[in-house]
Amino acid sequence: MKSEELLDLVLNAISERHGEDTEAYDMRGISILADYFVATSATSSRQLHAIANSIIEACHEANFYDYRVEGNHDSEWLLVDLGDVVVNIFSEDARAFYNLEKLWADGKRVEIEED
Repeated sequence: MKSEELLDLVLNAISERHGEDTEAYDMRGISILADYFVATSATSSRQLHAIANSIIEACHEANFYDYRVEGNHDSEWLLVDLGDVVVNIFSEDARAFYNLEKLWADGKRVEIEED
């Protein structure tokens, strides 16, 4: 699956679970770690895990099984590593504290269409 298709899959899955303040950065040619980095916020632990599960379910429906999830039930930050696309799902407080978007400032911000 192309990284652009994977990004679309991720953004749709986040939207379905009402992730907030979703941002995506195109890091191709800048980072060797991934083509795209995505960050979104959840207002509760339940929503945080629902977003991660939505991404995993969408991957399975697309027959994409090459992913890894970091974090646990008590985490305020889950990372879903899909290889070419890395997704960070934060509680609002954790996102403000870590401010990862600052690390991605050299990347091109991807325009996300709101449904």
